[in-house]
Amino acid sequence: MMTVQKRIAVLALAAVTAGCAGPVAERAFNDVAATTEQRIGQRPAWIKSDDDERAVRDTLDRLLARPLTADDAVQVALLNNRRLQGSFAELGIGAADLTASWRPGNPGISYARLRRGSETEIERGISIDAFSLLLLPFAAGIEERRYEATKLRTATAVLALAAQTRKAWYEAVAAEQTAVYVGQIRDAAETQAELARRMKQVGNASALRLLREQIFYADATARLAKSRVMAVAARERLTRLMGLWGRDTAFQLPDRLPDLPAAPRNVENIEAEAIAGRLDVQMAKADLAATRKAYGLTNATRFINVLEVGYQRNSQTGKADQKGYDIALEVPLFDFGDARATRAEHYYLQAVNALADTAVQARSAARENYLAYRAAYDLSRHYQVEIIPLRQKASEEMVLRYNGMLISTFELLADAREQIADVSAALEAQRDFWIADTDLSFVTIAPVDSGGMSGSSNSLLPRRSAAAAH
Repeated sequence: MMTVQKRIAVLALAAVTAGCAGPVAERAFNDVAATTEQRIGQRPAWIKSDDDERAVRDTLDRLLARPLTADDAVQVALLNNRRLQGSFAELGIGAADLTASWRPGNPGISYARLRRGSETEIERGISIDAFSLLLLPFAAGIEERRYEATKLRTATAVLALAAQTRKAWYEAVAAEQTAVYVGQIRDAAETQAELARRMKQVGNASALRLLREQIFYADATARLAKSRVMAVAARERLTRLMGLWGRDTAFQLPDRLPDLPAAPRNVENIEAEAIAGRLDVQMAKADLAATRKAYGLTNATRFINVLEVGYQRNSQTGKADQKGYDIALEVPLFDFGDARATRAEHYYLQAVNALADTAVQARSAARENYLAYRAAYDLSRHYQVEIIPLRQKASEEMVLRYNGMLISTFELLADAREQIADVSAALEAQRDFWIADTDLSFVTIAPVDSGGMSGSSNSLLPRRSAAAAH
């Protein structure tokens, strides 16, 4: 049987070998980086020194020197977003708590010197909380589970930033592409208005026709101003996510969105993938395990709150030293620990239900995002394969009729306005598909927000209306 002295020696050795918090935090960050790399193929960086800063700066210079792809934007954000860098500090805080959990409380030392006439009495004592020593491995195990949850939360923050940045990139590219297209519409409207003015002067157009063309030109000018503002807003949101400022904000984006894939992704057992891979489900499991462990520990110690063991040595003038030990035990006369046990039990039930709810949310989100992805793909494909080609054929027929002097110039222009609405809707559908594709990619690994399509820039483009056809 292990004596008290041997147990203290073993625990002291464990405290020493537990190491400092720095290496523990570094290992935790490597775990987080490996988790994100496994899921999205990219790693974050933790900037803690000038060398780290210079390495990140070199990578940023290389990425920002060319038009940013979606992957490039995500990599910039993972390296440079300061809020993410701040979240990495949680790893250091958790590492400090974990390291401290393996270290027993400091012993207490007492010293007293008493005099009575020529006699002097000296009392010396050292005490340590023996009960906390006995429970040290259990408490450290609980803290270790909590630290695992901290790592999962940090990895979730990394993945959430990656998803937000990717969607912001699609929105920014689409917004700039929309602004260019609206600019082309405005230029065409200006030409039409000038044509109508000249035809009105020679008597080939009515005053009503001239007013309609002038109204369309004025409306196109207003839409262009709004589209440029929204393009700047979308670009700034992407800039904030990437943590850029100063000269770095002059980064370039591609002129257009990527083309649709030839076929949609066919995801099988997406619910099972979400349950197995989502980090919020894993966090809920870790929280339940830690709570279950704490609940068992609370029940085991409900009647014992304090158990202190001490060694004493008393000296008195002219007498031999007194040596011995003392034990201090809190008597459960009023508090039998039932309140603590009840609290722990309900914490456990709370964790059980939280895990069940997280699983339900993950399954539902997986189904919803897959349906949204397929609908977005089918709609965008429909515009590109059916509507736009038909519209182009109709426009070609209108040109033939115009060349044969079967229709007027203004009928040809009215058909061009009809084509504007279809092209703008196709661009919007293409953007929405890539956002849905991002949501589907992340829904099986981390929670996905639903705010990706807010502030649609394509809402500025004209819809088909009766007025446009006249």
